[in-house]
Amino acid sequence: SLARIFKANGFSIGLVSRNIKKIESLGIEVSGELFQCDVSNSSDVENLFLDIDERFGALDLVVFNPSKRAPGAIIDLSVDEVKNALDITCLAGFLVAQQAAKRMLKKGEGNIFLTSASAAVKGFPLSSVFAMGKFGLRGLAQSLARELHPQNIHIGHFVIDGGISASHREERKEDGSHKLLDPDEIAKSYLH
Repeated sequence: SLARIFKANGFSIGLVSRNIKKIESLGIEVSGELFQCDVSNSSDVENLFLDIDERFGALDLVVFNPSKRAPGAIIDLSVDEVKNALDITCLAGFLVAQQAAKRMLKKGEGNIFLTSASAAVKGFPLSSVFAMGKFGLRGLAQSLARELHPQNIHIGHFVIDGGISASHREERKEDGSHKLLDPDEIAKSYLH
């Protein structure tokens, strides 16, 4: 939905995924450039942005969307799973924002949007790792806003307060109403 709405508003689109096969059809649909990257790996992110420099030049907007959950009771969580989830949900946001900011500061403007969740403001039972990652991402956004807004780089932190509708998710409540959020409507908020 984000790729479609920004393409419809004149943006050139670059799509990033660890598994490029997952984004191939969307890439064709939006005439987007595809990039493979593990955004929790600093070398991968640095190389990603070097590739983007070559294909796009200066960036107007970077949207960070990845997250990973490690659900479970605190006493049952694996340290390795927790570290991996935090690396993807929070550290990766820092890595992407750092590379984007370096380029946007040279350009003198830009936008970095970080996708978050209600877990960024309220932890839930059996979801401590997701809350830690999203709380961290919110803190990153707040700090970057104060640092970069005066330099004409806008930071957006989007709290998506609910599940997002997708083809693999149950869509309706028993009464027939929708229980998941419409991704096209969410994308309008990013564009606004």
